[in-house]
Amino acid sequence: MSVDGSEAMFTTMCALVAAGFASNVSSDNWTAFRAQMRERLRRQQGPAVEAVREFYRQHELRDPGATLSRYLWFGLVSGPAPAFQPILRRDELPPEIIALEGFSEILSSYYQEQKIGQLWRQVQPVYNREVERLHDPLSQIVFVASGYLREILEPSGPRTFAVVVEPLVGRITNVRNFGDHYALVLSGGEEIPTDVIRHAFLHFLLDPLPLMYPHVTAVKRPLFEKAATAPRLAPELKDDFASYFAECTVRAVELKLKRISPGEREAAMNRDDEDGYVLVKPLFGALPKFENSEPSMKLFFQDLVRAIDTGAEARRLATVKFAPADTARPEDEAAAEEVARRRSAAPTTVPNDAEVLTALTEGERRIAEKNPRAAEASFQKVLTKYPDQARAWYGIGLVALLDHDAARAKQVFGRLTTGEHAATQDPMVLAWSHVYLARIYDDEGNPEVAKMEYQSVLNVEGGPEQAKQAAQKGLAAVGGDKTTARP
Repeated sequence: MSVDGSEAMFTTMCALVAAGFASNVSSDNWTAFRAQMRERLRRQQGPAVEAVREFYRQHELRDPGATLSRYLWFGLVSGPAPAFQPILRRDELPPEIIALEGFSEILSSYYQEQKIGQLWRQVQPVYNREVERLHDPLSQIVFVASGYLREILEPSGPRTFAVVVEPLVGRITNVRNFGDHYALVLSGGEEIPTDVIRHAFLHFLLDPLPLMYPHVTAVKRPLFEKAATAPRLAPELKDDFASYFAECTVRAVELKLKRISPGEREAAMNRDDEDGYVLVKPLFGALPKFENSEPSMKLFFQDLVRAIDTGAEARRLATVKFAPADTARPEDEAAAEEVARRRSAAPTTVPNDAEVLTALTEGERRIAEKNPRAAEASFQKVLTKYPDQARAWYGIGLVALLDHDAARAKQVFGRLTTGEHAATQDPMVLAWSHVYLARIYDDEGNPEVAKMEYQSVLNVEGGPEQAKQAAQKGLAAVGGDKTTARP
């Protein structure tokens, strides 16, 4: 996690305030710094300032929050001054950025005309004090959440979580994620929104899991279809099962981490049921199994999902009465939070076929039980219907490993890593197939080929972190003492 100010965000907000944007924040909510900056920016004059004001007028929306949202996205994905060009490819940009096409050039002229770089350096003490104030509370959130989930954060990994301090935003805490990049824009103030920050950080840790195991979560989809009718369920979740599952998982873990009484916890789960987040209660009930295990949540997640009794939950949901849309919570902790998420779906080759998904899940369960014959029967059932289904072939490869049939395993994993049948759309299958091939070649006395396979794992875009760690350990050990413990 990084915590800092952003010159791009500061410049964007300066331009927005200079153009007349004030949102719905009353003057009472402005600190002395905000008030001084607002007066200074409103008095700015010059051709570039007029261009900013004209652009703002042409792109202003009826809802001030929606207007602010567009420019926050812009500030988050903009590169360094003075060009402020997006750091993402055009096809990766949120739609809000496309709507502001041409603003980079206008902002660049404004930055240079009004000497915003010099102003940015002058206000650094204000930002540095806020960053310092946030450091310990944020560090505690990261320590507790990652410790509970037994997750090791990779500072050099592709996924990022940034906290951007920007007082000019006003009192609203804004949460954003685009692909693998998560960000909070905090306005500063007396009270640090720890609940909002923890919620966002848990999303950062847990969002990928339903996308990694769609064939496991799919069995619980009937519960989601019932929940999707809840009037108070967030609209963006009603047709996004993976995001819904992640949200329920986050809420369940939150209830474990918050210091609240059992009565308060039960009341929170009842409210979640009424709002449509019906998986929170069974997921919370399954968490003690995770707590008593050893793997990280990333590895245990499949077992957590399978612990949900779909039939029992369906019967329970028949008694749940969803709250009407116009019923307001007495104390909505998200009242001062605006959340916007953009998730890119993980590539997968799993078909949207309930029978096949059930067979894949059954096959995986049999593999975990070390029952190769039952697992093989399940995977063959899938291949009868979908002859090139990568997850099923991967399962057949695991069956061969259980049978100690290296030749068959090498053939199957080879099929999944090269040629027209390579699992290029399923990073999990592709990465682990390379790992198993490397181990087989190493056992056969071909260390150079094993090294090539391990190296291939590291080149799989979007591959599981566990597979990459296994490859790194393998590269360190390959060709050496065969008694070295394998990952």
